[in-house]
Amino acid sequence: MKKYLLSILCGILLLPGCNYLDMVPEKDIETVESLFEQRTKVELWWKGLYAELNNIFADFRVNTAYLGADEFVTCQALHSSTLYNLDGLKIADGLQMSQNPYGSIWYRMYVVIRNCNIFLENVDHTYNMSEEDRNWWKADVKAVKAYVYFELVRRYGPICLVPQNMPVDLPVKDYQLPRQHVDTCFKEIINLLEESMEYVPKHSQRISNYGHTFSLEAVYALKAKVLLYAASPLFNGNAFYSDFKNKNGELLFNSTYDRNKWLLAAEAADKAAEMCEDGGRALVLGATGKKTDLLNKMADIENMSFSRFNNSEYLLEWKYPSTFYQFILPRLVGDDDNFDSQALGCLSPSMKMVEMYYTANGLPIDADITWNYSNRYKLASESSPVYEGVIPMNIDVVNLHLRREPRFYACIAGDRMYWQRGTNTADKDYNFLVKAHKGEEPWGTQYDFIVSNSWQNINGYWLKKHLFSWFNTLGYANNLQGNETAAIIRLAEVYLMQAEAWNEYLDQPDSRVYDPLDKVRERAGVLPVREAWGSYSNNPVKVTTKVGMRDIIHQEYGIEFAFEGHRYWDIRRWLTAHQTMNEKQYGWNVIGTTDQAFYNYETGPVVVYSSNKFIAPRDYLDPFDAEEILISGMVQNPGWGGR
Repeated sequence: MKKYLLSILCGILLLPGCNYLDMVPEKDIETVESLFEQRTKVELWWKGLYAELNNIFADFRVNTAYLGADEFVTCQALHSSTLYNLDGLKIADGLQMSQNPYGSIWYRMYVVIRNCNIFLENVDHTYNMSEEDRNWWKADVKAVKAYVYFELVRRYGPICLVPQNMPVDLPVKDYQLPRQHVDTCFKEIINLLEESMEYVPKHSQRISNYGHTFSLEAVYALKAKVLLYAASPLFNGNAFYSDFKNKNGELLFNSTYDRNKWLLAAEAADKAAEMCEDGGRALVLGATGKKTDLLNKMADIENMSFSRFNNSEYLLEWKYPSTFYQFILPRLVGDDDNFDSQALGCLSPSMKMVEMYYTANGLPIDADITWNYSNRYKLASESSPVYEGVIPMNIDVVNLHLRREPRFYACIAGDRMYWQRGTNTADKDYNFLVKAHKGEEPWGTQYDFIVSNSWQNINGYWLKKHLFSWFNTLGYANNLQGNETAAIIRLAEVYLMQAEAWNEYLDQPDSRVYDPLDKVRERAGVLPVREAWGSYSNNPVKVTTKVGMRDIIHQEYGIEFAFEGHRYWDIRRWLTAHQTMNEKQYGWNVIGTTDQAFYNYETGPVVVYSSNKFIAPRDYLDPFDAEEILISGMVQNPGWGGR
């Protein structure tokens, strides 16, 4: 029976960025069978799969993980904006709902799954295609399907598996598939990835035009990531869902903890790391040419954050829209040489993230015996040439900004800190000193109060990460090429997966935990973990225990992947979101005109936002649209019924 393209595949025709609509059909209505006879059209179909993934997961406006955690604070104007409509902010505020859920991907991802199945069922009939390419494309589409399943599982938990498309003429009840046990879902994802491994090429063997597709290294890394999630507390022995059943009365979660899942994840991460290193994938490091070692290390960290399909650390990367910059680029009102009207500058790193970064010794600020934690909100000064060009010498600077790790200075801008905002010339030094007090143009607010209808920075911090320091603020977008990419998986994550999985499996951490963790720390410019904790911490034993290393590894994730849409998932899979997401957000008194007023008379930051909310266990899984529940007969996720 012919299956007509227009009747069953409207999803791919609506894919933004897909060129299929530009094609002139050979007939009034083109069938799937005739389309898959021609390689050029098959390739467009394949690219269409990625177009949809790209538009969801690489776009911070659509991918709610970027803004749905506790990494950012912003003004009321952005929270209530209908122009930008950022669903992640609403989820962070506990406003998720089952009537038209924010950030829902359910329908769109099953369109992709259907189109993956159509591809796999028909590509063998493409006549002008080599067997090598056919095998590669089929393997890649299996990896795509696995990725889509994974994104669904980490949002919704147990899902409906569709190994092949169903005929279009079945009774409605036959389409009402039950949700499968979450372990079954993970196994299906792993099966698809393992099937793809035979023919997906290594990164070094892949044609440059296909930089957005899976490499073999990416497949191995994704396998490790899937197994890591399967081993994590959300999905491994979670008592929250001990009685959760599908419509057939079958349990969907195993409430018994299985330690061996961590072993599977650890071994997979080890294999992924081996594949990456053998294939020449490497952490970005070794910058030279700056005035100081600290500036060179900051350059390493900045260079890690960017790619145009040319970053040695990125294992899977997709192009992102060039609009993110405008939310974090400083709005330098009053400076005609640097003010960009597109810059809002109101999406700020939270105080929680500012304080999460380590000291210069690679320790939490409350654990370093050489760092004055009790006076962190008081003013001091810096005189060491180590910090030249980063912190001004011999003037009042809050202790919180002093003697911190390179990632802090590479990613965070704050009051009395330098920020490179262009390439220096003989006539102009673009290493600007941020002065954030009220009235200190162009950085400080001009308002006497916190307003609700203006793009106002409300906590006194700006995000450097994701901004090119050598692009001038004025006309920033003119320097973008349109092929900048977001890292979906990068090598540093593989190393942290190794450390985490082995730590959770072993009774006591050993080199299998420490060594991969230290690779990430080395690039970050901090001491190896045992040296840092053994020599400079107030709790040197912590680094020798499973529980202690768990805390250390979790903080390393938070720092290394800050503002990359990573933390949203980590605090959910660790079952810690209900602890961290209900905390108030703090910042400095941005309407203060003096050091003392700005820093709240050295007593500590002030509350700048308190509407964030997380309800456990409800918010650990996303809701299905209530209408979808009525149509499909599926069981709603716990806590979302009737809403």
